[in-house]
Amino acid sequence: MKKTEKQNTGKLKIIPLGGLEQIGMNITAFEYEDSIIVVDCGLSFPEDDMLGIDLVIPDITYLKENIDKVKGFFITHGHEDHIGAIPYVLKEINVPIYATKLTIGIIDRKLEEHGMLKTVKRKVVKYGQHINLGCFRVEFIKTNHSIQDAAALAIYSPAGIVVHTGDFKVDYTPVFGDAIDLARFGEIGKKGVLALMCDSTNAERPGFTQSEKSVGKVLDGIFEDHRKNRIIIATFASNVDRVQQIINCAEKYGRKVAIEGRSMVNIISIASELGYLSLPDNILIDVEQLRSYPDEQTVIITTGSQGESMAALSRMANGTHRKVSIKPNDTIVFSSNPIPGNEKSVTGIINELMMKGADVIFQDVHVSGHACQEDIKLIYSLVNPKYAIPVHGEYKHLVAQAKIAEQLGYDTDHIKILSSGDVLEINEDGAKVTGRVHVGNVMVDGLGVGDVGNIVLRDRQRLAEDGIIIVVMTLEAGSGQLLAGPDIVSRGFVYVRNSESLMDEAKCVLDDTMERLTDNNVTDWGKIKTEVKDALGDFVWKETKRRPMIIPIIMEV
Repeated sequence: MKKTEKQNTGKLKIIPLGGLEQIGMNITAFEYEDSIIVVDCGLSFPEDDMLGIDLVIPDITYLKENIDKVKGFFITHGHEDHIGAIPYVLKEINVPIYATKLTIGIIDRKLEEHGMLKTVKRKVVKYGQHINLGCFRVEFIKTNHSIQDAAALAIYSPAGIVVHTGDFKVDYTPVFGDAIDLARFGEIGKKGVLALMCDSTNAERPGFTQSEKSVGKVLDGIFEDHRKNRIIIATFASNVDRVQQIINCAEKYGRKVAIEGRSMVNIISIASELGYLSLPDNILIDVEQLRSYPDEQTVIITTGSQGESMAALSRMANGTHRKVSIKPNDTIVFSSNPIPGNEKSVTGIINELMMKGADVIFQDVHVSGHACQEDIKLIYSLVNPKYAIPVHGEYKHLVAQAKIAEQLGYDTDHIKILSSGDVLEINEDGAKVTGRVHVGNVMVDGLGVGDVGNIVLRDRQRLAEDGIIIVVMTLEAGSGQLLAGPDIVSRGFVYVRNSESLMDEAKCVLDDTMERLTDNNVTDWGKIKTEVKDALGDFVWKETKRRPMIIPIIMEV
């Protein structure tokens, strides 16, 4: 028996640093004595109130404080919410990354963009392989998901075995590769599993998740029914199996395929290089070549199925795409469901496409990559864990999985719904949240990482809601005598030409304020600025019920 499996009285700490009570930003630390391993390292996309923010990554203060203990990152699959933060986090915690072949391929492309390929160690792991790091031994188990090469992890520690499913579904007829290794889940279950950390994304949905192959039949029907139309299909770039099925249909119906969207081009080139995508000879053409073929002989696979404003499909819909214009004879297929929160954007794009006369199909051309209730029950039955720890999802999803566990006979003492930052100490004798570590959002804006915080966002919010007024004045050095101004410049507050009387009155208020300050011999700049802000702010609120940001600027001559 290996050292890592020896049962003793120590406790394993499970510390989610992100990914709970939200969709995205998955990252969890496992700590035993002087060893920490980390599972996944994802980003999330900004909320509507995060103005100007590009990405949100997890706050890894806890890992930095314990950097000597951190042994490595284990990545379950290649989606952004599981790998997107790697280039940012590995700049601060440079330890090896372990993942399957396609996942490493996608990570490599990210690291290359950040100039980090030479500095970060990556190791390709095969299913069934075990990695020993510190007190831990980690085994990769084959699962199915909406991207190939997804893995669950069996984490062997001296306190017991934890099974982490990653994002998964049970697909008995996958498009590529093997079905989920249910037998291995059962074998590990027989060893005695301390805890199961199971994907909760679809825990509210009854039944079983449909096979990815079922989408192929629907796509075939669309190709059959629209032989005289150009077909444009929007889907997730990472869903290589979906792309494979579209290419299979294109070959069957004698069409050429053009790929549009940077992330789509990237993933398809990685997947075909590594042998995860089978491309018939000469089926791919450049977007520029589309005009050389009749519409009914072409298919465009594009990004933008979530209504993202800068994605290829959005630019086609609003007429700003340089190479593809929507025509009334086009059939446009949304091969995805809107991620919660994106419904409005997707509906907007569909409306724009329909206004251009296109036929839009957005129902029944997608199956989920996540396990529904019956699949979750199947994993529980095979693994038979002592403790249930729902992961991946908003609070309502975690509660839905907790209810499934209750149906299977787990009591509340053996179901642990955690929040990001909780420290769960667990062993055979019990599981208890014993404390919290610092967690949070680090915002990425352009090249700046973490330099935009809540105060900056609050300023952006105010600027967005009420605009800005700048008050400029010139004072004489020494005497503090007003030589010029105060003059008012406004942006995003009112259109000055239509509001001359309001601006004139505001100028009078400022003149009166400066006169009063001069009479009282006030020369302190801080005092002058405060008085100007207060007087102008009160006047503007009374007249308009708005609170623009007011910035006084004093020049001295």
